[in-house]
Amino acid sequence: MTIDDIHTDGPDVLLCLGDPPIPVPEPVAELLLALRDQRTNMRTATNREARWLFPGRRAGQPLTTEAIAPHIRALGVPTVPGRLAALRQLVLQAPAPVVAEALDFHHHTTHRHHAAAGGTWNRYSPL
Repeated sequence: MTIDDIHTDGPDVLLCLGDPPIPVPEPVAELLLALRDQRTNMRTATNREARWLFPGRRAGQPLTTEAIAPHIRALGVPTVPGRLAALRQLVLQAPAPVVAEALDFHHHTTHRHHAAAGGTWNRYSPL
């Protein structure tokens, strides 16, 4: 994600994760704008012109998930439960084999989450 993915339209803050951009509610909008305007790691020679919202240490590269995860956990944001909840919601909306292929999961993994979520897509072959 780059700083170009954050738009302000009057008082509204929009985030481009696809088309159309989605509105960001307060107080997250205020935090997102503060992050955009006060990005860290911008003093190094390789990142002075970086457009990444989370610039990394290597020129032209964003911050890796391994590098940002400890910071997110330190803020008290539970990452694993959120990922599991998102996956379970997704397998309720689409067949588990389709989700598995789209996200590069093993089909047994998505079927297990599908069953745990109480889904009804039980007539589809696992690929």
